[in-house]
Amino acid sequence: MTDIRRSVLWVVFSMSLLLLWDAWQKHQGHPSLFSPAPAKPAATVVAPPASGVPAATAALNTGVPAASTQAAATPAAGAVPAPVQAPAGEQFVVTTDLVKATFSSQGGSLIQVDLLRHKDDSPAGAPMKVLDTGRGYAAQSGLVGVPGVPTHLTPMTLVSSERELKDGAPQLNLRFESEPAGGLKLVKTYTFERGSYAIKVRHEVQNLGDAPLAPQLYLQLQRDGSLMSQGSQLMGTHTFTGPTIYHDQIKYTKIEFKDLDKKAFDGERRAQDGWVAMVQHYFVAAWLRTAAGEREFFAQKLGGTPFYTVGMLLPLPVAAGGSAVADDLLFVGPQEERVLAELAPGFDLVKDYGIFHVIAKPLFWLLDKIHDLVKNWGWSIVILVLLLKIAFYGLNASAYRSMAQMKKINPRIMEMRERLKDKPQQMQQEMMRIYKEEKVNPLGSCLPMLLQIPFFIALYWVLLSSVEMRHAPWVGWITDLSAMDPWYVLPVLLTLSSLLQVWLQPAPPDPMQAKLMWMMPLMFSVLFFFFPAGLVLYWLTNNLLSIAQQWMINKQLGVQH
Repeated sequence: MTDIRRSVLWVVFSMSLLLLWDAWQKHQGHPSLFSPAPAKPAATVVAPPASGVPAATAALNTGVPAASTQAAATPAAGAVPAPVQAPAGEQFVVTTDLVKATFSSQGGSLIQVDLLRHKDDSPAGAPMKVLDTGRGYAAQSGLVGVPGVPTHLTPMTLVSSERELKDGAPQLNLRFESEPAGGLKLVKTYTFERGSYAIKVRHEVQNLGDAPLAPQLYLQLQRDGSLMSQGSQLMGTHTFTGPTIYHDQIKYTKIEFKDLDKKAFDGERRAQDGWVAMVQHYFVAAWLRTAAGEREFFAQKLGGTPFYTVGMLLPLPVAAGGSAVADDLLFVGPQEERVLAELAPGFDLVKDYGIFHVIAKPLFWLLDKIHDLVKNWGWSIVILVLLLKIAFYGLNASAYRSMAQMKKINPRIMEMRERLKDKPQQMQQEMMRIYKEEKVNPLGSCLPMLLQIPFFIALYWVLLSSVEMRHAPWVGWITDLSAMDPWYVLPVLLTLSSLLQVWLQPAPPDPMQAKLMWMMPLMFSVLFFFFPAGLVLYWLTNNLLSIAQQWMINKQLGVQH
């Protein structure tokens, strides 16, 4: 039994050291030991126009997707060739209660969104940018499948005059119109509603010819491949950044940028439902179509550039002299779970809880309800951990009772080990006799703890993934639960509480194991110093409540400390 416990402890200790070193390497910007280094962007970037426009802006002048190979045939059907550089276009800025949005007359594209209620992590605390001209990150749309039709490179005219959502006004409309091209005229209307990050986008296609045409509407998001994690740098390395596709056949699928470096998305591309998104830590941009209907998905790298696109192709046939309309949603904002779940099936999955999603969702629901009452996310975390400890009180009591019994007989074990140190076989037999005589199960504390691990891992992901924690204050010096404790008070308290837990537990008979048990909290404390304050608060609260329960049980059983 002792040999088994010693082996398990050494494995745990070795893995802990390895994981700590790996986390530190990633924090310093080095590649992980468990995954290859990310592919470096190709040296070739989009060639800027003669005016010297930055590469990110020049990237907005490329990226028209090819029409579907199975599109309904028309006399002039075919993919639009990659265009030459087009002028950047005039920019228009509109402001609502939630966002400042920048549009370009080139294609009527949305090229930047500043979230007015979410600050970035700069010292100045500027509004958080999701779509961003500095990264070539934009929401684009246009037509393909008929030569010469309007794309996101086509100059468009803004025909509406409103630039600001007025006090008391429920919505703000922006209308862009193209000149006729390829026999078609494209009209885009963006509707911003008060209190919403979801923008209603209507595409109206007018056929000015005397023959029916079958163009395809494309909705796409384009951006570079750099990480955009927020808050704790160490934790940001473990969150996903990149394109995602959702439909009934493949469900929620994340696509790594490094995979698109090798080849375009080749999964199931055709479906009757679904949406596309660009995801980053805490925020998301997405094209959503909730109505059922044929669509084809794509995700790819733009040639030799460091830019990527994800999008949908949707058939939009237009009768001769007629018009066709497509209504969609463009969401650009924070991953607020209540909002995401209401907009489209599966859209709440962009808030990634990992493998314990089934447990994490109700935990966040409970945390959210607690916050509705106490109005402070820090105290909400404390109360939620308290409720979990109450729910698991019986399991914990069983584990701590087993620990207390082990601690109570520990002097006898130590004396016996010293007396029989030269007789290992007899030592093992005597140890098992003492355990049987005292009705102690040396593994009795393990099972109750193992049963709780999924719940606490799920809560870890809830706190890591929830934008509600970002820049949320708790008390005093903790002004951002998603960032590290600036004074390291919580990590120090966490380390001390972990050492106190070791003191309350029975000392291993083997002196080397005993030293190892004291060293492990100190080793883990290195990692905790880089954890977001909200996660450290969660672990600290859990430790303190565990100490209180273990102390009471030790006292009940007459265990001397």
